[in-house]
Amino acid sequence: MWRIWGIIASGDKEHFVVPGEKRFDQAGIEAFCRERGIALYDTAEEVIRLRGNASDNFLQVVRPSDVAALLGRLPACHAIAATGQKSAEVLQSLTACPPLPVGGCADVTFAGRRLALWRMPSSSRAYPMKVEAKAETYARMWDEVLKRGG
Repeated sequence: MWRIWGIIASGDKEHFVVPGEKRFDQAGIEAFCRERGIALYDTAEEVIRLRGNASDNFLQVVRPSDVAALLGRLPACHAIAATGQKSAEVLQSLTACPPLPVGGCADVTFAGRRLALWRMPSSSRAYPMKVEAKAETYARMWDEVLKRGG
């Protein structure tokens, strides 16, 4: 995820990597998100991994996140981006949004407000798309979010 946003923020996928280390700059990422009004949260609070790998294909959502309650704490939020298939499926089930193509958006009414719901490519390295192409898709979404009142 932070390599994608590094490209968007500075044109450098290593922008959020601590120089000389194999970790991301948490303080820098938090400042970046605060400055731009980006909030992050999982779409599920309880899951079961059906296989011993990180694939969402084998992830069972036991308890989805209470997105309506989260939105209640974020009155300025007007867009949600699902960063992968499983998170998109959870958000679509909660909001009654039809399935979206990768990079697609639908306007929905949920929790008493109009929202733009985006289906983004997974940020996982396992997702078969180059990080630069992912960044282009995320940048298009971000530009549209800003146009709509970000």
